[in-house]
Amino acid sequence: MDQHIYDSWRQHVPADFAPDSRVWIYQANRRLGIGEALRIEPLLEDFVANWKSHGAPVKGFANLFFGQFLVLMADETATGVSGCSTDSSVRLVKELELLLNISFFDRLMLAFLVKDKIEMLPMAQLSYAFEKQYLTGDSIYFNNMVQTKAEWLERWMVPVKSSWLASRLGTSAV
Repeated sequence: MDQHIYDSWRQHVPADFAPDSRVWIYQANRRLGIGEALRIEPLLEDFVANWKSHGAPVKGFANLFFGQFLVLMADETATGVSGCSTDSSVRLVKELELLLNISFFDRLMLAFLVKDKIEMLPMAQLSYAFEKQYLTGDSIYFNNMVQTKAEWLERWMVPVKSSWLASRLGTSAV
């Protein structure tokens, strides 16, 4: 894989956010078109500009990566994110789902980088994909369960053999 493609997304991550900033990654069930991405951009900017926790502004970030991954991040060094402020971010994502007729909450669909393209695969088909060698232990998996900026930068795109999927699949698969 072209290392530039693999690393290019990192340049869009704000450098001024603390490494322990909280991260939420919502994976769309399909790639958004350029028109859709441009349509949600001002909504994301507005949300971040007005994101509050108990009335205090949250230092936030929101962006779409690879046209398919909506990433929200909150730097809690100044203002901690409360349940209400997290709920407001979930409401935003649900509004985007309705606006775009898309799903951001299907946790049974997994994303992989296959031949420099993002491919979606239902969890139920993982064993078959490994059996037929469509995926291998070296295939890049998008680990959307990362929780901090540091984890996002280091463990979002990882080989399957280095992810939680390896233990689920067993050593013979990967």
